Amino acid sequence: MTSTVETSGQQPWEPALTVRQVLGLERVLAGQPEVVAGAHRLDRPVRWVHVAEAADVGVMLSGGEMVLTTGVLLAGDEDKQGEYVRSLHRAEASAVVLGLGRAFPAPPDGMRAAAERCGLPMVVLHRPFPFAELTEEVQSRLLRRKFAAVSLSEAVRTELTGLITAGAPVQRLLDEVARHGGCPVVVTNLAHRVLATAGERAAVDDVLRDWERIARQAGAGSADGWIRADLSCRGERWGRLVLCGYRGERAAGRLLADRAAEALVLHRMLAGDGTHAQNSGGSWDSWAEQSARSLLTDLDTGAVPARQLLPRARAAGLPVNRRIFVPLVVRGGRDGHGGEPARLDRVLRLLGLPGIAAGLDDDRVAVLLSLAPDQDARALTAHLAARLRSEPESSRAVVAAADARSWDDVPAGLREARHVADAVADSAPGLDPPPVVRLRDIHLRGLVRLLRDDPHVQSFAERELDGLLAGPDEDLLAVLRTYLATGRNKSRTAQLHHVSRPALYRRLEAIQSRLGVDLDDFEQAASVHIALLAHDAQQG
Repeated sequence: MTSTVETSGQQPWEPALTVRQVLGLERVLAGQPEVVAGAHRLDRPVRWVHVAEAADVGVMLSGGEMVLTTGVLLAGDEDKQGEYVRSLHRAEASAVVLGLGRAFPAPPDGMRAAAERCGLPMVVLHRPFPFAELTEEVQSRLLRRKFAAVSLSEAVRTELTGLITAGAPVQRLLDEVARHGGCPVVVTNLAHRVLATAGERAAVDDVLRDWERIARQAGAGSADGWIRADLSCRGERWGRLVLCGYRGERAAGRLLADRAAEALVLHRMLAGDGTHAQNSGGSWDSWAEQSARSLLTDLDTGAVPARQLLPRARAAGLPVNRRIFVPLVVRGGRDGHGGEPARLDRVLRLLGLPGIAAGLDDDRVAVLLSLAPDQDARALTAHLAARLRSEPESSRAVVAAADARSWDDVPAGLREARHVADAVADSAPGLDPPPVVRLRDIHLRGLVRLLRDDPHVQSFAERELDGLLAGPDEDLLAVLRTYLATGRNKSRTAQLHHVSRPALYRRLEAIQSRLGVDLDDFEQAASVHIALLAHDAQQG
């Protein structure tokens, strides 16, 4: 098993100063530098400083050098001056610095014209200046930067490897990368869909607000401070990590991105092998769900205003412009919560419905559909529910829905759908709910759930059911629940509990005796039913 990490562009990772930064050094300012050509290219990196008087100096360079010369071998020959500049350009030198003096008391027009045509920054020094001081200053700064970058790289690698060894989730790794980088970190798939983020929430939201443009610029290498590392495993690229607006040395940022990408690849490999699957928060493939869960949880709890969550929704691949949204909550697959988010996501793709799905907790999966205004939201929701329940693992799933609404109303819709799903899940076993359940379908049960925390309701439930709650026979409570839920249908109740009618009659008599009620009396039966609904809601 092998993995590779690639950073955008082919530039070496070694630290560099820009031409502009070199010209701003105190020692250089003493030589009164003047830019006479290529002023628009002063942000080119300077990887090294090279003093050379040879006319064919270009063959000695490897790219990124600032060449210092007095031009003594070029004086009086404009052709040589032009060829000298062109050779520097071909060798990808970063700039040429000419010390004025005996050879050239003024900037030579031939060199200046050639440099302007090539886009090579040309600088002249008006005062005598020891080139050794400049080379010493620049080289020492570059070495210090290189040492700092390598130290950061090793520190980050050690720290992230330790977290992986300890079974830390991927989010913890990203949080550490964001802390070291002092900037937001975004992980995407190859389609630029955001899988995970880290960093200050306000800064992350600012990045996601314009993510499509930023992603394109980062991919093209044109965004200042945006450093990308491609994530690959077994020779196949599968994602990207982006440091967004990194303000440190670019070389250090590249190394940080490299180390972070290596850690994420290693984490994925271990999770894929099952080594850390239990403690690491799941395999890499669950990152999209984690991103969706974070978004849907924030919408459900109202912890963040819905309007502020729009950038995250858009970055997660959810269409948000001129759309209506249908909040759903699903409960009760055969295998519980474990496979439901992935199963729902697969169903959404099969039906071609734009939406996201994620588990809110151990038994609830939230779904948010994004539909065009002219689409039939009810019909599509019913189609989704029917397709989901056609799968054996989800044949008993409860699909609760709120009516289609605007983005600002999504939080209230999710809470309503969750309330409906919980009310239906508390129903007596064996009773089939409709394919899609809405608030108006839960009637009294929904009202009682809303009032379940009221002390008066709690006291009422305890008082009405005391004769059964104090006894050891849980089966009688289950029989009562089914009997009342079926509208006091004795045949159906006996069938659901797999007992004969005479056996059911004996149990009903025991229930009435313990409670001191007559279940054939409508008012008394209704009172017990309400108390039982309240008791079940409190237990749920």
